Amino acid sequence: MNRRGLTPFIRWQDAVVYQIYPRSFQDSDGDGVGDIRGIVSRLDELAALGVHALWLSPMYPSPMADGGYDIADFTGVDPRLGNLEDMAELIAETHRRGMKLLLDLVPNHTSIEHPWFRDHPDRYVWADDPANNWRAAFGGSAWTRDERSGRWYLHSFFPKQPDLD
Repeated sequence: MNRRGLTPFIRWQDAVVYQIYPRSFQDSDGDGVGDIRGIVSRLDELAALGVHALWLSPMYPSPMADGGYDIADFTGVDPRLGNLEDMAELIAETHRRGMKLLLDLVPNHTSIEHPWFRDHPDRYVWADDPANNWRAAFGGSAWTRDERSGRWYLHSFFPKQPDLD
């Protein structure tokens, strides 16, 4: 048992997982946007609540067409939320308290501003014409015409979130 009386290898089925949307959780610098350092400042309270793991909604760079789920860089931290050093501190401090940290991964699409969209179009779903009559989850056709290529790309959500193949 660790200092909180929890077994270090608790089964995930029995774990208390607390989801955090970083932009609205805790603002550490007074700019009105929650951030990574704000999360670090509240870890003792979360540990006292018996939280075993934090599930962090996307904190990657994003143009914010869909609340951060339109990721422009899977390897960075949105500068409005902090930087990689802040993220390293969050990881270390979460583990120091015996908690785990889960990062929300969005594997089915990127932002249209992700470099892959232009540099590696083969990683996305394309058609010469809309391939079917599918509707996007947030309304409208699931197909949008790319002005540069003249082809159509699939997006299950917003048009600024092209689906990966």
